[in-house]
Amino acid sequence: MFSVTYAQLNTWLTAFLWPFVRILALVAAAPAFGDTSVPVRVKVGLAAFTTIIVAPTLGALPQATVFSAEGVWIIVNQFLIGVALGFTMQIVFAAIQATGDIIGLSMGLGFATFFDVHASGSTAVLSRFMWTIAILTFLAFDGHLQMLSALIATFQSIPVSANMLGANGWRVLAGYGTTVLTSGLLLAMPVVTALLISNLALGILNRAAPQIGVFQVGLPLTMLVGLLLVQLMLPNMIPYFARLFDGGIEQMGRVAAGFR
Repeated sequence: MFSVTYAQLNTWLTAFLWPFVRILALVAAAPAFGDTSVPVRVKVGLAAFTTIIVAPTLGALPQATVFSAEGVWIIVNQFLIGVALGFTMQIVFAAIQATGDIIGLSMGLGFATFFDVHASGSTAVLSRFMWTIAILTFLAFDGHLQMLSALIATFQSIPVSANMLGANGWRVLAGYGTTVLTSGLLLAMPVVTALLISNLALGILNRAAPQIGVFQVGLPLTMLVGLLLVQLMLPNMIPYFARLFDGGIEQMGRVAAGFR
């Protein structure tokens, strides 16, 4: 008769549960995986399948029961690590969405918003367009697989334990938040500069020939110039997005290193 002792059951449960929490936290917080359009069952199934593959490769785990104080603290640690790594990649997509907000505001599309179920609020149309291009690029370049690979590598740099997470990891993550402004402005700068020049030209035209009615033609012309520039920028946006994704993957490693 097959029998299992409590010690064996606890060993199997901890070997699966602790890595599962870290992986599931990243899947829930990271772009693509954490989208609200992805069913919860798919997220849990993906995290469980990945855990089954990863768990046998891990080293010795702490000798603690799941429901002890130490075991619960380990679960909290794994959750925080996964969420922090997933949020690191979310910052990259926030920078891309900021680009759409800046361009849309400059070309007069700041008022064009719709309710976005993913953000649970109103989102600018151009910002959503940029996010869609970014997520398609992310999937086409296997960014989701690289993100999972970076997460699995953290089990070597940050083994499963009850140790306190280093504060430097949170500082690195907070400092990376500047990417939202710097990268967003850098990507939007060509369009913003061209729109500024067109607005200056319209202002000069209004002073030179007031009868033309610049206020009537200004908004359509600005929108047309902005959309044309966005279309011309698309071929160069894809490599820029790829560099942002690579930087986000590398930043995940730095955040993980700061937790040690």
